[in-house]
Amino acid sequence: MESAPRYLTAALYKFVDLPDFEALREPLQACCDAHQVKGTLLLASEGINGTIAGLEPGVRAVLAHLRADPRLATLQHKEAWAHKPPFLRMKVRLKKEIVTLRVPGLDPNKTVGQYVKPQDWNALVADPDVVLIDTRNDYEVAIGSFQGAINPNIKTFTELPAWLDAQPALQGEKKPRVAMFCTGGIRCEKSTALMKMHGFEEVYHLEGGILKYLEEVPPEQSTWEGECFVFDERVSVGHGLQTGPHELCRSCRWPLDAEDKASVHYVKGVSCAHCHDQRSPEQKAQLAERQRQVELAEARGEVHVGAHMPGHGPR
Repeated sequence: MESAPRYLTAALYKFVDLPDFEALREPLQACCDAHQVKGTLLLASEGINGTIAGLEPGVRAVLAHLRADPRLATLQHKEAWAHKPPFLRMKVRLKKEIVTLRVPGLDPNKTVGQYVKPQDWNALVADPDVVLIDTRNDYEVAIGSFQGAINPNIKTFTELPAWLDAQPALQGEKKPRVAMFCTGGIRCEKSTALMKMHGFEEVYHLEGGILKYLEEVPPEQSTWEGECFVFDERVSVGHGLQTGPHELCRSCRWPLDAEDKASVHYVKGVSCAHCHDQRSPEQKAQLAERQRQVELAEARGEVHVGAHMPGHGPR
């Protein structure tokens, strides 16, 4: 029998005023290092965001360290388990925004849309007068979304404001009711704040994001189709947050399913149908050598750093 998963992954974020965020970095990095916790945490004046993983006592210790700050006492997180470490390094980074949208004056600490619990989501989006918008990037939407959701076809979250401005149905004097969703909820904090800034009164977002929905809503009641992309080595998850069938292309980081890997353009670690014509012969040779080193490391029972590139989408 397969042994029980040992590594706990905790995804977290909180919008909160942290004017001293720069001073929080070193103590937080030291705490993570001391407990052998890996991942990425972003600190900004507007709050904290990130995902960490490690053995359970270490992850619990880091969460306790964060919540010891009164401003983060109510910090919530989502948990998942894995058999292998999802991350190889720990980085605590200072940022201008914990999720980048680049809209001056936008402050989710002051105004956001109405939260809708996963159990109430289906009833809301079943209303034909509600415009359902997927706020995620194109490579995420490609492998799964809610039935009837609008795909903005954006490559990065920063493209969402321009897309919204270009939609005639959203620019009339009478604003429609809008429901928005994303992976874990953080992007919707900003996207619904943006809608409120533009005069939309009835704006809703899925509390806890797609991950909470997949965790709590039974498959037979679900309106979710496909898999949900996640920014770690699981690549995708389905209902019950079970790890999905996708793998990352190690060249462009596009999530690949069985059909993608059957393409004539797929070369493990080197290229796929999405990027095969975007790499020079020299780049492909370098990628092939990296893949060779990865396979040699695996044969020795080691983990090659180049084998793992979580936390990023296609480039």
